[in-house]
Amino acid sequence: MEPKIAVFGGGAIGSSIAADLARIGQDVTLVDQWPAHVEAINANGLRVVMSDDDFTVRLPALNLCDLAFARETYDLVLLATKGYDTRWMTELIQPYLADGGMMVGLQNGMGDEDIASIVGRERTLGCVVELSAEVFTPGLVQRNTTRATTWLGFGELDGRTSERLLWLQQLMGCTANVSITGNVSGAKWTKLVNSSMILSVFGMLGLQSWQATDRPEVFRLCIQVGRETVAVGAAAGLRLEPIFGFTSDQFHGSTDETIEKLLRAVLGHLGPNARKARGVVLQDYAKGRRTEVQALTGVVVGKGRALGVPTPANAAVLEVNRRIDAGLLQPDPSNVALAEALIAAATDVGGAGA
Repeated sequence: MEPKIAVFGGGAIGSSIAADLARIGQDVTLVDQWPAHVEAINANGLRVVMSDDDFTVRLPALNLCDLAFARETYDLVLLATKGYDTRWMTELIQPYLADGGMMVGLQNGMGDEDIASIVGRERTLGCVVELSAEVFTPGLVQRNTTRATTWLGFGELDGRTSERLLWLQQLMGCTANVSITGNVSGAKWTKLVNSSMILSVFGMLGLQSWQATDRPEVFRLCIQVGRETVAVGAAAGLRLEPIFGFTSDQFHGSTDETIEKLLRAVLGHLGPNARKARGVVLQDYAKGRRTEVQALTGVVVGKGRALGVPTPANAAVLEVNRRIDAGLLQPDPSNVALAEALIAAATDVGGAGA
């Protein structure tokens, strides 16, 4: 019997993956809280436009309010919501997760322990995602990374290689290159290095990746942010893990060399779509919605404070994004100068940047 699959969160990542699963005939349901998106999918199907493909699939889509009438439980739940929605969404999902089922967070940040604390570690798997896509029109996804340049890394929280992990690797091969890791927490922190440099920094500057990496002052800020994030992870006992399809040999070298590889990997994965792709924080600013910066950069700053590791660059980026969220600033390249001033002020007083 085919497993029953639910993707909770019909944004760019959730819709992209749900569409590919439906395309190969899997029994998959998409659950989202944007009524217009749900209505468009049920009426006309879900369309995904890629540089090498353009297809429409039919699959059932539910609004969150429809769950009250649902009589289903799911063998596999893929959570693709914003990081700040993890806990309440997992509480909502728990009654719909089969007793022997598993739940995987396809999210930025470090939410695996939040999921495990609610549904149990025995029903939780970790995942690191490299997939760029955008949803601005109901029922339509612009997917910027192709299947060949999308990467997913799955792992058991205890590091073992299980039968269900191997099954998941095979299943998700329909949408990405898939790896298995015995160090999923380290892999997720490595992705956080990438996210803190790219999503939070480029978002506050209103720049796409191809624009930002060509500016020396932005590049310097990104490297400083990444260096701090690596230091906080090391203090927390987390070991950097090759992600995005890198090999261990490719990850050898100085910390700054590794950080630069992570920074430039995104451009390579975007390929011909690099000039139209926008990071998720920049997308959120364009939509006028709340961003995930607190669940990304905020985690680095908070953990750095707890461990006594200075994070002035991350703290500056967090503060600039806070001011944008509060309506005091707009995303703009000039914000790099404000971040530099905040870093200098924190350094001058000997602060930890918190």
